Order: sequence, then structure tokens, then C-alpha cells
Amino acid sequence: MSKSISIFDTTLRDGTQGEGISLSADDKVKIAKKLDALGVHYIEGGIPGSNSKDIEFFKRVQDLGLTSKVTAFGSTRRKGSIADQDANLRRILESGVSAATLVGKSWDFHVHTALQTTLEENLAMIYDSIAFLKQKGLEVIFDAEHFFDGYKNNPEYAVAVLTKAREAGADWLVMCDTNGGSLPHEISGVVASLSDQLPGAPLGIHTHNDCELAVANTLSAVQAGVQHVQGTMNGYGERCGNANLCSIIPNLQLKLGYDCIGDDNLRTLTNTARYISEIANVNMPVNQPYVGNAAFAHKGGIHVSAILRDSRTYEHIEPEKVGNKQRVLVSELAGQSNIVSKAHDMGLDFDPASEQAKHIIGKIKELEHEGYQFEGADASLELLLREANGDLKELFTFESFKMLVEKSAGQPVVSEAFVKIRVAGESIYTAAEGNGPVNALDNAMRKALVQYFPALKEMHLADYKVRVLDDKDATAAKVRVLIESKNIENSWNTVGVSSNVIEASWEALIDSMRYALLGAIGPEHSQESTSRQGLINH
Repeated sequence: MSKSISIFDTTLRDGTQGEGISLSADDKVKIAKKLDALGVHYIEGGIPGSNSKDIEFFKRVQDLGLTSKVTAFGSTRRKGSIADQDANLRRILESGVSAATLVGKSWDFHVHTALQTTLEENLAMIYDSIAFLKQKGLEVIFDAEHFFDGYKNNPEYAVAVLTKAREAGADWLVMCDTNGGSLPHEISGVVASLSDQLPGAPLGIHTHNDCELAVANTLSAVQAGVQHVQGTMNGYGERCGNANLCSIIPNLQLKLGYDCIGDDNLRTLTNTARYISEIANVNMPVNQPYVGNAAFAHKGGIHVSAILRDSRTYEHIEPEKVGNKQRVLVSELAGQSNIVSKAHDMGLDFDPASEQAKHIIGKIKELEHEGYQFEGADASLELLLREANGDLKELFTFESFKMLVEKSAGQPVVSEAFVKIRVAGESIYTAAEGNGPVNALDNAMRKALVQYFPALKEMHLADYKVRVLDDKDATAAKVRVLIESKNIENSWNTVGVSSNVIEASWEALIDSMRYALLGAIGPEHSQESTSRQGLINH
């Protein structure tokens, strides 16, 4: 019987310490839902009261009905104070969480230098803070900051810190390699020694990637006896990042036989990692192990010949086990197989032997070369495939748009869009203002179309991301725009690419409306003659 490992995700707290990562409260809620669906045991949401985004997140997360335990992060009481009067600890209680993560010093150097207090007072701070939260009914995870550096410098005191936290009732004693400078053999050696000094203690591990060893150090700790693992999705975090759960979880589960999130949940790992990458608006390395777009990609030569006979020749696992897919980059046959697989996933009857199919496969490859990325824009991909399959019918035709952006001294920018489209043989010209060019275009399109297609009233833009594709071209670089849209029942994602951000946004916006109108009845069609239609030429 495999041993269970508790998975603790701190993407929403430690992950946001990474350069270039900023999550809104809405972003945090979306990611928390995705992590809960993945099956992690703990989701660390942030620091209650530290900023408005975290305050809003802790309020909203209580109504989500998550299975994962949401935890709030904080430090031990201040030196010379009383736990039940400590503002930090009070805010944790007020956040409404059932579990808290408390960080405390375990390196004597830090106690003297950073806290400027005595070793005895630091132990009292740890004990009082944990005991206080335990008395209030919370589960407490104690993060022993700089534990491995502290152990190297003063092992007796580092162990005393864990002992005091255990005496206070801590549910997990987490050893942190905060500076990320430890090596795997050092980690395993320390953990093994603690098994003798603290028999039966509930040990955890939290590592950073400054030596690019965070994953290896985590695995080493688990093999030495740790049962609780902390990390972030895609390895986000301060400096070089935190331990990457996208590698740790499959390594533990598929390679070492530990039970982390279950096999069914593991098959959603790639989708989860890429979803979070898009929400965070951070480029995901194509060669990221397990979940990267190139993790199971093969390019020509004997590799391709071999994997087409048996994928085990050049793949260490079946990519489907982590929700990824094999990609053959230069084979026309493999390209067809890839598109056919996506079409079948969408419920489309797609014949790869048809001329239309060959044409659209070539078109998709050309678009991807230009910078389009359909992994996070399935709605745009479905429209392309439906068009190739003859499942789409024109409902209206785009003719032109113009933008006016005016800025006067001391006044806010004014954006106005002029749109010309044709519906049922009639040319319609509308204008609308908006909070920025994209909003103005959206408003103008709705103004023109909603009288014919009332379903657009229920659709709204939920998210908008812009990514520069090649920064060497500076302001002339191509950009990729990803738009998430929603109605009462569904959400979908679309993509546009151009060296002009307005045109890229327009493409993504048009695809979003095209997708919203799948199944709509055009004003010139009867109810009987139309099913799942909606093509706009542009």
C-alpha cells in the first residue's frame, strides 16, 4: 500500500513573490478553484489584512465550498507581546480559515540579527503563537524558516525550535530551505537524523530553487521520511522560485509510488499548470518537464520513426498520465493526428483524409508559426475546425472599423469605435465609446448585433491578457491577445495575434462573439433550417 503525501500549494502567497507576478482577487479565486479541482490538500491564500486583494480573497473563498483546506499565512507574535493581543494572529482568526501557516525563526543567527531578541524569547514566541491558534480550533502548520542553515550552524537550537512547536500542538513541522542553498544529500541527512531525535513527528519540507535543486531536495526529503510537501505551480516564487509542484507530484506519484492527488486528478495537471500560467500572464517554458508544450515533442529523424512504433522508445511516461500529449513537429501524418485528436475532444466528426482537413491543418500550423497559441484558446481552435468541417454558417459579415483615441491636457483618454458590419443583407454602421479601445469595439459590436442576436446580452468579457511575442522588436513587436468570455452557463477563451495590439484584440473579440453565437438563428433563417451555426468572415 502506497504512503500518502500531503500536498500544500503556496502559489497564491509565496508564488506571488516572484518577479512579474501580480494576481488580483479574482485571479486568486480562479486559481484556488483550479487547485481544488486538481486535488491539492492545502491552498495557502495569502496574508490576511496585508492588502485589499487578500482581504477580498479570504471573504470570497468562504463561499466556494472548496474541498482543499484554505490556509492563512502569518508570523509568530512579536517579541515581548502577548499572543491573544497580536494583530497578526487576530487577523488570521478573522479571515475565517480552518488552518493557519505560522513562520518562525530556527536559525540562531536570524534570531539575534533579524529579530534582535534572545533564543529563549524566540522559543516562547513560537510556543505562544501556535498554542493560541490551537486553542481557537485551528489546524497549525509551522514553517521553520532557514531550518537547514540553522541546523548546520546550531543543530541543538534548530531541533529545539521544532520540539517547542510540537509541544504547542503544531500539526505539521515544516523544515524550510529558505535561501535555497542546500544539496540533496544534506537535506536527506538532516531529515533522517530528525527521525531519531523527534520520533513520529509530522515533518514537512519547503524548498527554494536557488541552486536549481528544489525538486530534487523535496524528493530527497520525502524519501528520508517527510510526509508533507510545500511548493508552487510552475515553480513561481521569489528569486529563482519555489519547488515546482508540476514536477514534484508526478515524480512522487508515478516514479516513487506515493499517493498524492490520485491518478484521475493527475491527468488534469497539464491543463491546471497552463491555466495558471495564463491567469498569471507569465510565459510558460515550452520545455518545462511533464506539463510543457515540448515535454513530449519529437522532431524528425530516428526519434520520430521509433516513437511511431512504440512511444516508450523516447518517452519516460505516457504523456496522458499528466494530461499532456505527444507532439511530432515535422510529420504531416502526426500533425493530422494531433488535430484529429483535438477535434474528437470537441465532439466533432473530423475526417483527416478530406481536402478541407488537410487545408485547415496546414492553416493551423501556419498560424502557430505566426504566434497563435491554441492550447489556451480552445474556442478559436474549435471555430477553425468547424469551419473546415462545414459546420459553420455566416450570420454576419465584418466590413470595417475605425478607432478614435483622444487625449487632452488634464483630461482622461477618450476611446471611440466606429464599426461597419452586414447582417441579413443590410449594412449597419455604429459608434460607441468605451473605457479603452477594446471596450469601445466591444460596445460598438454589441450595439450593432444585439437587436439580431439577443444572446449577446448574456455574454461579457471576463479577462484580457496581452503578451509580447518577441521583445527584440520593442514597440514594433507582435503581441498575442487572449480573451476569456463568459455567459450564464459557460466560459471560453479566444486568441488574436498582430503587431498592432488593437487588431490582435479585435481578432480575439470577434472570435469570442462567433463562439457565443454557435447555434444562433440568423434573422434571414428559419428555425428548422439552422443548427449550431455562426461564422463571421474577417
